[in-house]
Amino acid sequence: MLDFFMPLDRELIVHHAFCQLNEGGLESLTLRRLAHRLGVQAPALYWHFKSKQALLDEMATQLLRETIQGRPRPEDATSWRDWTFALAQELRRVLLRYRDGARIFGGTYLTDASLYASMDASLRLLVNAGFSLQSAVVAMATLSGYTVGFVIEEQSVHLPPEEPTQLAREKPRKRPSLDPRYTLAARGERIDKEAYPLAYAAGAKLFGDPDSGFLAGLELIVNGMSAWLQQNAAV
Repeated sequence: MLDFFMPLDRELIVHHAFCQLNEGGLESLTLRRLAHRLGVQAPALYWHFKSKQALLDEMATQLLRETIQGRPRPEDATSWRDWTFALAQELRRVLLRYRDGARIFGGTYLTDASLYASMDASLRLLVNAGFSLQSAVVAMATLSGYTVGFVIEEQSVHLPPEEPTQLAREKPRKRPSLDPRYTLAARGERIDKEAYPLAYAAGAKLFGDPDSGFLAGLELIVNGMSAWLQQNAAV
């Protein structure tokens, strides 16, 4: 039994929770299954996490830690634009490492108050660039919402990743294949090209290269931030 050989702590529980998540998705992640995986009784987990939601909060916090560790520090950024692009792309990379990663991250309740230091530094970078605090907060929330929403859609239309028991941060995975229902060929069979030519042509943009699609949307947001700066600088 696991509890005879190593201490059962929050870090170990979260590690196996991500393994369980990668194997079966969010619906398969229950405290009972996790206890069985760890070879302990369920009450042993409740000592560390009072509920599944408490566990999900810790997992989401871990995703944020990985994002902060992987992107440049705000104080080292060459410009707010470059930093913004780097932040959003790193968050997307982290969320894609885990099956249903974006669903875990949405509505994150931080369990580690020290991470607010990163939020403060991020907002300060934007405020120092000329944004008001309100506009900086709106910009950060918009970037986060866009990234999480994009990845939710991305993970929803792709098949579960290969090698599901292997944590992605330990070994890179190949990009999951597109669900056959969303291939351009399958979509083309359902849409009348003559009646709805734009909807037909949109398939290549919606389900083509997700990297390019993400960057295109991100550029729209960042350009909107730049326009806000220019308008308010002229006032």
